[in-house]
Amino acid sequence: MSDQPLSPAAPLIIQRGAEDYQITFDAMRSFTDARDATTPDELWIVEHPPVFTLGLGADRSHVLAPHDIPLIQTDRGGEVTYHGPGQVVIYLLIDLRRSHSKGRLFAREFVHKIEQAVIETLAAYNLAGERKPGAPGIYIESGEWQGAKIAALGLKVRGNGCTYHGVSLNVAMDLQPFSWINPCGYAGLATIDMKTLGVTVTLPEMQSALAHRLQHLLTAA
Repeated sequence: MSDQPLSPAAPLIIQRGAEDYQITFDAMRSFTDARDATTPDELWIVEHPPVFTLGLGADRSHVLAPHDIPLIQTDRGGEVTYHGPGQVVIYLLIDLRRSHSKGRLFAREFVHKIEQAVIETLAAYNLAGERKPGAPGIYIESGEWQGAKIAALGLKVRGNGCTYHGVSLNVAMDLQPFSWINPCGYAGLATIDMKTLGVTVTLPEMQSALAHRLQHLLTAA
């Protein structure tokens, strides 16, 4: 097989459905282990059963009361977060060494594009999202829930420039498990979903909307 990279192309969108976190985590690492310079990038859409996940540098004291929800150590950046039904989860299996639009995509720019995809997706439903310096993810910009977190982001970038893990957007969830942790390491951080903000939308619609916005921004100039 040729070692020459492919021309820039939109990542393939792969719908994996409902899947246990550990299965997806193992599959992401296997995919990244096996890929070479010609392997197409992929966006994996998943919905997980309830699970808490820990980043590499996570402080386990931020897990206040896990109840009967599994707690899994991962190799992504960041602290503790929660995944569960009613949440869009998209994993980004991307080779940053390739020429995306104007050149190699660097980690900071990559994060910015992911966050921008969430902001633009929310804007299509009249929700204003914003970034916070030093706190990856997207937060509600105004109104009663100003400052509440609606989307989380955590990545692994291997030395070869290939990424996995990704982004989660809260659509219509049971939010109580977020109160059992300090989300992303911040005590008392409010977490919100689109339904609580008055937007009724199906999970498949939001999965498609965010995946296609990511696909566009990762290949746009």
